[in-house]
Amino acid sequence: MLTIDLNSDLGESFGAWTIGDDAAMLDVVSSANVACGFHAGDPAGILRTLRAAAERGVAIGAHVGYRDLVGFGRRNMDPTSDELIGDVIYQIGALQGLAKAAGTRVSYVKPHGALYNTIAIDARQAADVIAAIRAIDDKLVLMALAGSPLVKRARAAGLTVVAEAFADRAYTAEGNLVSRREKGAVLHDPELVAARMVRMVKEGAIEAIDGTVTKIDAQSICVHGDNPSAVAIAQRLRMLLEQSGLAIQPFTGAA
Repeated sequence: MLTIDLNSDLGESFGAWTIGDDAAMLDVVSSANVACGFHAGDPAGILRTLRAAAERGVAIGAHVGYRDLVGFGRRNMDPTSDELIGDVIYQIGALQGLAKAAGTRVSYVKPHGALYNTIAIDARQAADVIAAIRAIDDKLVLMALAGSPLVKRARAAGLTVVAEAFADRAYTAEGNLVSRREKGAVLHDPELVAARMVRMVKEGAIEAIDGTVTKIDAQSICVHGDNPSAVAIAQRLRMLLEQSGLAIQPFTGAA
């Protein structure tokens, strides 16, 4: 049976501000990219999300980002190599400690937001993130944008890499994500999103924003937790994938 992983960005609520519905998403996804406090999330809320994930057997990834709470990690930054390596190690280590307290473990790393997009193409920052992961635990899997240069760079450095597609984001004809500044960059229709992703899994192709078809080879599908339609999209996506004969499983194994 064909398998696919479903992941979502969780643990992003901060103090009195709630972002997303972690409990509902954890009933649907197989892997959770949990915020580490730099772009979002506070320790108490992160710990609650980790405990809820552990109860459901959902795999845990460190959702590391730039030190950018105000911008939700979506602003481009240019830290020095020493800064970026230290920040990534720090975030993974913090989540590992909280995960242990929650009775689970961190099994992969998925960079967040601007950092994710930057290292997909920027060789220097990519090398820094790879170096940080190797320094703290070279058995951690790296989740990266399908088709990006980062996939080859990380594998050449000895990391296991899982390629990812985005259910609720539009793609360019070149296979890149459409900038959030552009109209139509974020998708909200559960039926449309689900149909696109089933096609991607079965055919390795997705319709780009200009109507052309682009190839995407991915082993995991992300639904952003902060999308207002996130839970409905994830539920419909999982239902349609399973109806199409696909099994939903974490690519790393659960806790």
